Amino acid sequence: MEEKQVEVGEEEVAWSREIIPKVLRIVSTRLPQRDLIFLLLVSPWLNATLVSCPSIWLHLDFREMNNAGNRLVDALSLARYRHVKHINLEFAQDIEDKHLELVKSKVTFILCQDSLQDLEVMNLNGCQKISDKGIEAITSACPSLKEFLSYWNVRVTDIGLAHLVKNCKHIVDLNVSGCKNLSDKSLQLIAQNYPELQLLNLTRCVKLTDSGLQQILHGCPSLHSLNLYALSRCVRVTDVGVIAVAQACTFLEFLSLFGIVGVTDKCLEALSLTCSNTLTTLDVNGCIGIKKRSRDELLQMFPKLRCFKVHS
Repeated sequence: MEEKQVEVGEEEVAWSREIIPKVLRIVSTRLPQRDLIFLLLVSPWLNATLVSCPSIWLHLDFREMNNAGNRLVDALSLARYRHVKHINLEFAQDIEDKHLELVKSKVTFILCQDSLQDLEVMNLNGCQKISDKGIEAITSACPSLKEFLSYWNVRVTDIGLAHLVKNCKHIVDLNVSGCKNLSDKSLQLIAQNYPELQLLNLTRCVKLTDSGLQQILHGCPSLHSLNLYALSRCVRVTDVGVIAVAQACTFLEFLSLFGIVGVTDKCLEALSLTCSNTLTTLDVNGCIGIKKRSRDELLQMFPKLRCFKVHS
């Protein structure tokens, strides 16, 4: 009996030390980073296994967390996060310019020079205490950024966008939705610096005009997703700007014109000439100047449409 108990005990130890770690090495590539961090506390064997997995240190997820600024600074002070690729601060609390400036100073003067050089995604959505000063600080430390998400950061202006385009040359996904202080100057900067831009969200950027749209669209021919939702208060966006979209962005797959009152059927006709074979999502709800809004009418012009409503 005792021998069997010993054998069972040895099998459990072997299972814990060998089988579980092997399984976790596979599973760890699919689990969210937060879940992986919690697993570190389960057992010594799990801890040893996961700590040695490079993938666990490629993401920092502080989404909706309190004290996010200090958490970020502390995490980036650790050598294990030197090659982090994705930082998520979406709707995080207690993150301010001073924290991003501290990160910059640590990276520049304290940590190795290659820290944050691999960062590709920076999500600052909803971080309303971040201003142009914070944008300058973090982008100067992250030259390899590909995705910059800054939804509803109302303190960000054209100056912040100028810092972004100066410091980060490889952006393909840019979300400045709700940044109400951005003007056509920002669109000009984007057009001049990001020819490979693929996704652009300009939702509620109410200072934009047709002129700005024309500039950016001629400068960003690779664009395939453009969100102009809720520019209804911006009466300076009309058919002229959307026709520029049609002429320049022939690979467009996603377009939201929701609530723009200055556009008419003319812009749809122009879009159908160049984007009828690519457009799969088109939202013209709330566009009172567009009369061809029924499902059948839109499908006649854009046969590949699958989504007719993005916003409710």
